Amino acid sequence: MTDDISKLTQTARSLPIALLRARETVMEPFREMLGVSGISEQKWRVLRVVSESGPTEQTAIASAACLMLPSLTRILTAMEKDGLLRRQPDTQDRRKSIVTLLPKGQALIKDHASRSANITADLQDRFGAEKMERLLDLLQELHELDLTPR
Repeated sequence: MTDDISKLTQTARSLPIALLRARETVMEPFREMLGVSGISEQKWRVLRVVSESGPTEQTAIASAACLMLPSLTRILTAMEKDGLLRRQPDTQDRRKSIVTLLPKGQALIKDHASRSANITADLQDRFGAEKMERLLDLLQELHELDLTPR
């Protein structure tokens, strides 16, 4: 049993913990920005995805916004009630829903676009543009790994 524990990576060099620490560092200024309008990180991600993609099917939103489909369904229900977006059945496959941004959702994106871009630019300036690109490339590679047990 002791041998198994000794094989664990120290938490200071644990990839999952390092990724969580980095996420918290990056997200803090965005949380402050979103707090002004009372919108959650998850709702912001949904707004961003639909804003960038146009009318989008729910499964695609869940994937792009890194949300589980049941969580997304709850979030979309709340966002519909808030008048940020609309869901309608897909005209070709009635089992699917297409999500469209409403003017209130577009206005929220517009209201935060400048501040969001400034936060991102500040992060890039502090971290370095080249390092940022390299980090994003490495994280994409990591995301694409097949980590099913061998």
